[in-house]
Amino acid sequence: MMSGSKAPDLDAGLPNQGIPAIIIAKEGTASTGGKTDMYTFDSRVRYSETGEDGLLSLPAIVDYFQDASTFQSEDLGIGIDFLKEKDLLWVMSAWQVVVHRYPALGEKIRIGTIPYELRGFMGLRNFFMDTEDGERLAQANSFWSLINHKKGVPVRVLPEMVEKYDVEERLQMDYAPRKIAVPQGGIRQEPFRVERQHLDGNHHVNNGQYISMAMAYLPENFAIRQMRAEYKKSALLHDIVVPIIVTEADRVTVSLCSEDEAPFVVVELLSLIHISEPTRRVVIS
Repeated sequence: MMSGSKAPDLDAGLPNQGIPAIIIAKEGTASTGGKTDMYTFDSRVRYSETGEDGLLSLPAIVDYFQDASTFQSEDLGIGIDFLKEKDLLWVMSAWQVVVHRYPALGEKIRIGTIPYELRGFMGLRNFFMDTEDGERLAQANSFWSLINHKKGVPVRVLPEMVEKYDVEERLQMDYAPRKIAVPQGGIRQEPFRVERQHLDGNHHVNNGQYISMAMAYLPENFAIRQMRAEYKKSALLHDIVVPIIVTEADRVTVSLCSEDEAPFVVVELLSLIHISEPTRRVVIS
């Protein structure tokens, strides 16, 4: 599943409601659903993926998760070329990423993804990152919408996608709402322009780039426990982005907006209590 143009109103439904919706879902409480055939790949934390603290950065975790869904779709034959032939793309609508511990440089990691529901034009996916010993480092929930990019309208998930994606039980985690309530009292920051390095293959700002943009407004020593992002519309090359920031004791809400202050995306970042230096293991509340 890929990033895309504009996230549709997920509460509005599809036109032509006389067509029955395709709904495939499994719910469960097992940490991985007890399955052995979920999609995973192995990697190792690279220097280029770490921050100043020598730990894997949050944007790198998001990139790993997006890669997992892309790799799975490619291996199933319903990846980028398949979507292009049908003028389709998957648009990210919302993220919730929970980090239990940030792995250090050189640690071996396993990344996995679990599509757990296909509903109308929507696909819901979990992601996880584990150590080679099975320690759960991070996990995520995500909402995606299937869009006809030429017409700019949502499209029901195709039967061949339903057949190939192995829908499994969703992960055990505290699921946050998709929509983010933005507190009052936001402070407008200096606008900046979208440049080519921010774009992905669909010529829109990459989902992970928005996270990096939002993190630039964090207070010093603010360690992230959870990130949520609600995508409204995509920013394009040379668009002006106006950040509006609300800073609380353990929460920073960043609205990255157009010049008329309509959000491209809202990012909510929740902090950790502290990071213990001897082991650099993240300690969460």
